[in-house]
Amino acid sequence: MQLHYGFEELTQIDWGSILPILIPFFLIAFLLIMIALIDLYRHRKTRENVLMWTIVILLFNTIGPILYFAIGRKEVHEHAISNR
Repeated sequence: MQLHYGFEELTQIDWGSILPILIPFFLIAFLLIMIALIDLYRHRKTRENVLMWTIVILLFNTIGPILYFAIGRKEVHEHAISNR
């Protein structure tokens, strides 16, 4: 009995039956990333740490945009930004 798997087993996978299941997940993740980046850069004058949020959104594919929408959308008044 074989207990480990290698790259040879990847050639035996029927990708045609798996792709219709995986494509919606990839599309939703891509859509979340794009919406988060558009929102971040559309309101970049009233957001803090724009570069940090860009990195979080891009590196943590699914959880990054969710964290941005939950935590990162706190607006800073433009007057407070100009006084720094």
